[in-house]
Amino acid sequence: VQLVESGGGLVQPGGSLRLSCAASGFTSSSYYLSWVRQAPGEGLEWVSDINNGGTLIYYQDSVQGRFTSSRDNAKNMLFLQMNNLKPEDTALYYCARRMETTGLGGPLDSWGQGTQVTVSS
Repeated sequence: VQLVESGGGLVQPGGSLRLSCAASGFTSSSYYLSWVRQAPGEGLEWVSDINNGGTLIYYQDSVQGRFTSSRDNAKNMLFLQMNNLKPEDTALYYCARRMETTGLGGPLDSWGQGTQVTVSS
């Protein structure tokens, strides 16, 4: 099982970034996938979940309306489009897999290495 994030970088407040997560070693369409972030000196913070088929998507309140999660199961890819970024969005962003047969709130059993997003002028 491998999850590899990409797309992070430095962006000014109000800017946009699109994160990608490439999944391999498992059938991604069988799992809920999640985005989780960790700001400097802080704990892990859940950002978003998307169900197996991409038809149900959940967001943390602070990103609702600004972030959009999507997935392409044919390509085993997960995406996070982030618009109107704020300095408080600065964090290491991880994609993660929920344990099979679980959904929102289920244990996360595989993680990527993370991609850094820095929002600063």
